[in-house]
Amino acid sequence: MKLSVSLGLWQDRPAAEALVTARAADELGYPELWIGEMATYDAFALATAIGLATERIPLTVGPLAVAVRDPAMIAMGVASVADLTGRQVNVAVGTSSPVVVEEWHGRERRSSQLRETVEQLRPLLDGEKSGYRLRLPAPRSEITVAAFGPRAVKTAALADRMVLNLVTPASANRLAAGRTAVWVIAAVDPDQEAVERIRRGLVGYLAAPGYGEMFAEAGFQDVVDFARTRPHPRDLLQAIPDALLHEIALIGGVDEVRERLNAYRVDEIALVPVSTDADPGGVDTLKMLRYISDGT
Repeated sequence: MKLSVSLGLWQDRPAAEALVTARAADELGYPELWIGEMATYDAFALATAIGLATERIPLTVGPLAVAVRDPAMIAMGVASVADLTGRQVNVAVGTSSPVVVEEWHGRERRSSQLRETVEQLRPLLDGEKSGYRLRLPAPRSEITVAAFGPRAVKTAALADRMVLNLVTPASANRLAAGRTAVWVIAAVDPDQEAVERIRRGLVGYLAAPGYGEMFAEAGFQDVVDFARTRPHPRDLLQAIPDALLHEIALIGGVDEVRERLNAYRVDEIALVPVSTDADPGGVDTLKMLRYISDGT
């Protein structure tokens, strides 16, 4: 199994810690770095900065919201990063959330956008003319689709790889087909700050279609039912048991993390290291996971 690294982009941590994580991933020899986009850096700008600040690590930009960036914009951005950094640059796309698409960007989410984007991206990334044609060297990037629901999983079959986020090993193993990667939050020997950061990250997923059913299947029906009553986020946060965190994260001591790592039957796990005051950028966690994977 391949272990790569995905930037956490934790919203309550300094934005520049993304570069700390990126440098650590590069120095520790991880084979790939995923560069997403949240409320701070533009993904292509951050990818360029990382490419110039590291030595060798290949980059995957995204997932980028297909309702926000059109295929030509994505292809131009990928080609720009590849040309400016001299790195292999791949790209991931997904539908993103209604909050990001509709509230942040004021755009409409359509069910057909993901498939349309994947179909249009391939020739653009290969340098073919499709209305617009790259003037920079064609990056010939691999395309990854961030999926969960049936429609997105079907669309992922058109891409080079599918990636799943925040899933239990049972769900990941059931959905895995072709080349499949899973983003998994990781904190080895976590302190309470790390545990609470993971807990907060679950609040928005518990009532979501698909995710709620997955958590219920894992034995947390009562928490899902409570989440769907729309409680105050503070009350929902307090209702999330530690056992649920262990279902979707690599959290605990070395032996426990190794056991959870081995429970996934996928091609790749993209580690999302938890950043805390005690472990800025999640560097210590990345070091420990290199040790764990080398001994697995």
